[in-house]
Amino acid sequence: MARKFMQLLFSITWGTVSGWWAPACLALGLLYAWLLYHQPVNLGKQFRYWLFALRALVVTLIALILLSPLFKSVSYNPQKPLVLVLQDNSQSIGMFTAPPKPSPPVGGKDLESKKVSPPAGGGDLEGAGAKPAAFVDDLSALKNELGPDYDVREFHFNRDVADGLTKDLNGKQTDISKALHQLNDRFVNQNIGAMVLATDGLYNQGSDPQYEAKNFKTTIYTIALGDTVAKRDLLIGNINYNKTAFLGNDFEIEILTEAYQSKGENMHLTVTEDGREVAMQNIPVSSDDFHKVVTLKLNANKKGTRRFNISIAPVKNEITTQNNNETIYVDVLDVKEKVLLLYNGPHPDISVIRQSIENNRNYEVKESLLSDLASVKPGDYSLVIFYQVSGNGNNSIQNLLKSKVPVWYIVGAQTDLQAFDEGQKFMRISSGRQEMQEVFARPTVDFTAFTLSDSSRKKIAAFPPLLAPYGSYSSTPPNNTLLKQRIGSVETTYPLLAFGDEGGQRIAVFSGEGLWRWQLAEFQAYGNHHALEELFGQGVQYLTANANRQRFIVYPAKRVFDEGENVILNAELYNDALELINTPDIKIDLKSEAGKSYSFLFTRNGQSYQLDAGTLPVGEYSYGASTKNGIKQFKASGQLTVKPLNLEARQSAANHQLLHTIAKQSGGEMLYPNQINRLANLIRKNENIKTVVYEDKHYSDIIDVKWVFVMILGLLSLEWFLRKREGEI
Repeated sequence: MARKFMQLLFSITWGTVSGWWAPACLALGLLYAWLLYHQPVNLGKQFRYWLFALRALVVTLIALILLSPLFKSVSYNPQKPLVLVLQDNSQSIGMFTAPPKPSPPVGGKDLESKKVSPPAGGGDLEGAGAKPAAFVDDLSALKNELGPDYDVREFHFNRDVADGLTKDLNGKQTDISKALHQLNDRFVNQNIGAMVLATDGLYNQGSDPQYEAKNFKTTIYTIALGDTVAKRDLLIGNINYNKTAFLGNDFEIEILTEAYQSKGENMHLTVTEDGREVAMQNIPVSSDDFHKVVTLKLNANKKGTRRFNISIAPVKNEITTQNNNETIYVDVLDVKEKVLLLYNGPHPDISVIRQSIENNRNYEVKESLLSDLASVKPGDYSLVIFYQVSGNGNNSIQNLLKSKVPVWYIVGAQTDLQAFDEGQKFMRISSGRQEMQEVFARPTVDFTAFTLSDSSRKKIAAFPPLLAPYGSYSSTPPNNTLLKQRIGSVETTYPLLAFGDEGGQRIAVFSGEGLWRWQLAEFQAYGNHHALEELFGQGVQYLTANANRQRFIVYPAKRVFDEGENVILNAELYNDALELINTPDIKIDLKSEAGKSYSFLFTRNGQSYQLDAGTLPVGEYSYGASTKNGIKQFKASGQLTVKPLNLEARQSAANHQLLHTIAKQSGGEMLYPNQINRLANLIRKNENIKTVVYEDKHYSDIIDVKWVFVMILGLLSLEWFLRKREGEI
């Protein structure tokens, strides 16, 4: 924020016009005034000199304006150093704060008065945890301690950043990296002097904050909250399981059990469904830092969404029991969706596509050469993927397309672009030559057909380039693009991956090849293929969601939402010609297990509908939607779940080593809550934190400077008034 004043300087610059014209303009003004006033008139000599000067000045100014010089203004704006205070508002701060030290006995010597600050990794400091939110008051005092020479801005975060400090400590998720990224974007190119990051170093969302902290070109002071000493605790660290299973089959879940300071205890692990125990195991705890992965087998004997509660019986003096329970949801299906993958010849992308889709056990991919299509029964498949295959001129493909089965085109070097354009109307690629160019993926923010996680969007944006046909791209409607093309550093509007509906047939186009590069890059960087699997899984799920062409469908963006996450539902309505329409209103009622109802009206979104129901309490919900098109009534129903989040309770020991590293790499220092009063002095003594003066140069044509014309008019008016008074007019 700039100070209350700024310094302004003005000057004239001539641009492409020679400055020697200025004396000529002055000479013209003098000559004009001499011709007007050199003859004897009924005016005093001194009075004529004044009129001569006024007319000479006016003519000179007008002549200068005709030469169009530039008016240059320079302003100097001092900006005080920004001090950003970022406070962790997650539940773990209040849940696992170190207890206060006991006071020394009356009359006894205060042994703690000589205690020095512990090294990184410690944290059981006197006064550090008497009240979990006490540090907030000390952070609030920093603004007054620094005084008017610093611009202190305060924020708190859990999953996202919000303004101000807070004592709520109720955040269900912690993403330190995202918080740093949001502040860095918000104050880009501003004078950030220092950042104060108050957290326990525990995060359960996003990437390692060390990397994002390096992008902050400023000093970071960290406040080490929480306690690094492990407390007596039994907990469920993580659960690995497939979210889908098939009716009648057994499926396994892997449960990471952990125990701290509980050697000799017996961990009683149970899995229940609707209050009925379906699995149980006793696990002896053999150490004070105990970890064991337990594999349990469950049976999918009932179709639909199944909810299983996994719990560990609490033991005496456990610090918290909130991390002893977890809930998982498994969709039990009675049939697999079949996907037909057609291609002209071998390509490494084909196996990538198959693996990414079949990661979801709900789908089975059948690979087939185009030459073998005659032996394939198209009616057996819910989706057909054309890998560099165009349907124009092939009778088998034409018959397949007439069946209105959803299709996904993947375009590459072997694609006949003319045949591709003739075979569908959804996307056009206009190219005068058959050339390929490297393009990067750029996720869009206005795509609403389904959602990709933030982590997948970030990964995809950083993936290596694909090869896309050179040319001009267009698709209809304009709001259906999930990924756009970035060519070098130029962000284009060309679609890379787009979804839509064409005459009642769902369609997608991926205009690039080289997916094998994405698979290798993701595995090399992260050791998994989650982003690619999510991209194809969500895409296939969207395309096959209405394969039977129901006239009215309502579906949630996902079957299970996290606590605190906005519940998003989509709706589609088709007319008799199976064309998408969104003229009628759609009403929906959400009902919880307890019988509480929530009524909403869908909003129109492109050619379809969408509803953001906001956050809902944890539980199971059923919904019923209705609409009317003409005289026909339509209804749709379904279920969704909002599951509880216990992520903040999974780790009790603070990670102060992370905070020490972040502070050290930025030239800052890690402090403990009872040392916050040192912050002001540290910031004042830091020579890198100072006021910066920004120079702002502005050029404008002198004809645009209004006060010049006001001055000319004033001078002419004064001359006219003086001559009028003397009777010369």
